[in-house]
Amino acid sequence: MSRHGMHADRARIDTPLVRGLVAAQFPRWAGLPLEPVDSTGLCNAIYRLGAELSVRLQFEPSTADIVRRERAKLEALAPLLPVAVPAVEAIGAPTDAYPGEWSVHRWLTGAHPVPGALADPRRLAADLAAFVDAFRRIDLPDRPPGYPGERRTRAPMAAMDAATRQAIAGLDGLVDTRAALASWQESLAAPYDGREVWVHSDLMPSNILVSAEGRLAAVLDFETCGVGDPACDLFPAWYLLPAHVRDAFRAALDVDDATWLRGRGRVLSQALITMRHFRDADPSPAGDARRAVAEVLAASR
Repeated sequence: MSRHGMHADRARIDTPLVRGLVAAQFPRWAGLPLEPVDSTGLCNAIYRLGAELSVRLQFEPSTADIVRRERAKLEALAPLLPVAVPAVEAIGAPTDAYPGEWSVHRWLTGAHPVPGALADPRRLAADLAAFVDAFRRIDLPDRPPGYPGERRTRAPMAAMDAATRQAIAGLDGLVDTRAALASWQESLAAPYDGREVWVHSDLMPSNILVSAEGRLAAVLDFETCGVGDPACDLFPAWYLLPAHVRDAFRAALDVDDATWLRGRGRVLSQALITMRHFRDADPSPAGDARRAVAEVLAASR
């Protein structure tokens, strides 16, 4: 089952719906070709609109001002970051057919990186470290969260404990549950001094674009970015980068032991929960999560 199909009972997103929304609200783009993008993302359906635009709709439409808040963040952050980020060209209004705001973006070129098949993993690790470092150096006020997802940057490790343990128990026979629990408990015990920086918080392969040469070309999906624990931006170390360049990524960011452990734990928690949730519904995120779990457990030995 595809992600589009899996979410279809929440919002029936298909090409006719998107074409109708664009034609009704932005007639200047009504004649452009429209086609779905095969994305591994779990939250949004993406359609390419002509050569220079894309349309993004949340699988679960929201009445909160998520789209507008993300646009404001992008406009403030884009000049401070070393690679391309999305630019929102227009925001569509809710309708009976799609009861939430949606957006039209400039099309960003590049391809999602494939773990285990990176063209230049060492250069990509350096590029990702430079992006994270630039994010950390941002000196802008962060507005109070406007919806639950924006709070993920400040979620303490303890808040993830119950769900992580439930996922471990539910994956008995699929993962080494004893090793997973030991690794999680080690990360859970890692101290945190409360230092906060700007973090993207969702640096998954599905939110990264690379060039044909394997360099970082763009970073997507800034919906949940904000001020929080610097460990939130260490996801590429286990979700994407091979083990032999992981230390270079860490060294470039000067990550201390406690932050590294918290980052590893955040990856493990997210991957275990994803793996348990999607193992019977969608093999793609479950497979990506399984690989991340394996990387974390190998690094925990």
